[in-house]
Amino acid sequence: MDQSAKRVFVGITGASGAVYGIALVRALLRAGTEVVLCVSESGAKVLRLEMDFELDYRAPDPDALFPGHGGRVIAFPPDRVEAPVSSGSYRTDAAAICPCSMGTLSGVAHGASGNLIERVADVMLKEGRPLVLVPREAPYSLVHLRNMTLAAEAGAAVVPASPGFYHRPKTIEDLVGHVVQKVTDRLGVRLELVDRWGGGG
Repeated sequence: MDQSAKRVFVGITGASGAVYGIALVRALLRAGTEVVLCVSESGAKVLRLEMDFELDYRAPDPDALFPGHGGRVIAFPPDRVEAPVSSGSYRTDAAAICPCSMGTLSGVAHGASGNLIERVADVMLKEGRPLVLVPREAPYSLVHLRNMTLAAEAGAAVVPASPGFYHRPKTIEDLVGHVVQKVTDRLGVRLELVDRWGGGG
């Protein structure tokens, strides 16, 4: 499928690291991808605390976060469980929860479907489509690790927000880009955001 025809769901939840979610959406837009966005109540709080973004999660305005997106970002509140993206018959090619809070991870791992973000994750797993979870927590408790294992066994890719340094990052954007590139690779959207490892010789 041509990248411009792809549709990717992005959920932003209440873990620290909202910058990863925003950077992911921007990268997907750069690739010509349509984005279906959902920000949880806690995710909106983190956006305000970490990035000074004001977003009403109950009536999200994509233009406020991504000006000039050209209609390629559609946003739903987390309680909109009847949104088209909540059904497997609606063609969503892949989904990422970025960042993924430990509460959301638990909901995904146990099939809770308590809100739109968890429901979309459940749909991706049952339909066998790519689901990427980006936890940003440290240290991990045994509960966290077991939930990650359950999610991985069900078919999710767990991509912790742990940037590498072999690309010689000089800015925060370089560190964020390294993680986002890992996520887009797993989503099936090829982007060159930072230098890839070319060997140490």
